[in-house]
Amino acid sequence: MSIETGRAYFRALGMEDRVQEFTVSSATVDLAAQALGVEGARIAKTLSFKDGEGCILILAAGDARIDNRKFKDRFHMKAKMLSADEVLELVGHPVGGVCPFGCKEGIPVYLDVSLKRFTTVFPAVGSPSSAIELDLDELYRYSKAQEWIDVCKLPEPEGQA
Repeated sequence: MSIETGRAYFRALGMEDRVQEFTVSSATVDLAAQALGVEGARIAKTLSFKDGEGCILILAAGDARIDNRKFKDRFHMKAKMLSADEVLELVGHPVGGVCPFGCKEGIPVYLDVSLKRFTTVFPAVGSPSSAIELDLDELYRYSKAQEWIDVCKLPEPEGQA
């Protein structure tokens, strides 16, 4: 699975023309923001965590970090991210292109409230050089999210550390 499955996912929705591919890497928040010409916070990064034998996906704003206490309170387990090999095996997309679009079936997807600061955000579409701009309703619908959750913390504003 890769950009082809991500494209196929949006093709079935009549939205393939909105998928963007880059000649440069967009595998990290900073690289994606640079490729798109937007602030890094608007990159909807997909984080993958172990859940028993499977995994869960959490989409969060590019500047957000998992708050271990909030995560444990919400999911009743320690936040343990998948290794690169586990990501490919369990999700079906490579690191840098992980997204809930065209991934393996049955993976619970959650959206962190850190994304709600923006009208539109940019998740990957299955490869480390792709993205799509979605509004929050589209992101919720097309990611097949279970719910909005609050498991992240945002950076302190400059000068307040």
